[in-house]
Amino acid sequence: MSYGNDGGTWRNDGGVPPHAFDPWTQPELFRGVLTRRVFAFLIDLLVLSVPVILAVLFIAIFGIVTLGLGWALFWLVSPASIIWAIVYYGASIGGPHSATIGMRMMDLELRTWYGAPGYFVLGAVHAVLFWATVSFLSPLVLLVGLFNGRRRLLHDIILGTVIINSSVRAPVAPAARAY
Repeated sequence: MSYGNDGGTWRNDGGVPPHAFDPWTQPELFRGVLTRRVFAFLIDLLVLSVPVILAVLFIAIFGIVTLGLGWALFWLVSPASIIWAIVYYGASIGGPHSATIGMRMMDLELRTWYGAPGYFVLGAVHAVLFWATVSFLSPLVLLVGLFNGRRRLLHDIILGTVIINSSVRAPVAPAARAY
C-alpha cells in the first residue's frame, strides 16, 4: 500500500493507472479489430514491398548495364528491406496518427494500455516482435486475439499496447450548416 498525493487516500495498486480502454463498457472500440488488422497488414505488406521490388529491378538493370558488376549489390536487398520495414513501422506508429498506412485505411490506431499514442521506438519494437511471434507461431498468433476482450495479440500483450477503432474513439464532427 502506498500513501499518495491524491487527497490523503490509500492506494493498493502501486500507483499504476487503470486501462484506458475497457472492452465491457466500450465494446465498439474493439468490434472487428482482428479482421481489420489482417487487411491492414496486407496493405502494409504492399506498401513495404513496392520500394523493395523497385530496388531489385534497379539492381537487375544496373547489373545488365555494368556487365554483371552491379549484381553484387543484391546482397544489400535483405538488410535494406529489414531496415526499411523497421523505419516504416516506427515512423508511422510514432507519427501523429499512431497508425501505419494500412491501419489508417482500416480506421485503426495503436495506443498504449493507458491511452497514450505510439512513438517511434514502440512502433519499431512492435514490428520486430510481431515478425518474431509470427515466425515462431505462424498465423496461429491470431488465435490469441480471440480469447481476450481487447483483441490483443501476443506482441500487443508483451508491449502493453492495444489496437482500437479510431473512428469510434474520435468521431467526425458534423458538417457546418449553411443558413
